[in-house]
Amino acid sequence: MPDLGTGARFSGDGKLDMLMDVKLRVKIELGRTRMLVEDVLKLGEGSVVELDKLAGDPVDVYVNDRLIARGEVLVLNDNFCVRVSEVLNRDPHRIGSA
Repeated sequence: MPDLGTGARFSGDGKLDMLMDVKLRVKIELGRTRMLVEDVLKLGEGSVVELDKLAGDPVDVYVNDRLIARGEVLVLNDNFCVRVSEVLNRDPHRIGSA
């Protein structure tokens, strides 16, 4: 993943240098909903599932299932991407822990 800013850089004594190549699972959550089993079984191509967020609301950014940021969905070269607008926890020691 390319470096898109200085927010993820760590300075100091280099204790985290050996961890910089560790891959973490990053998940972007657009929204959530609850459905009855009956309604899930009716889903098919073209079905529309309403989510709990409005168009334009910030999406949640999770690292290893921990909410760490919020951002806005963009399209860049025909791919979806997220511009981080708010970092919720800047403590690098907590990012990898579940």
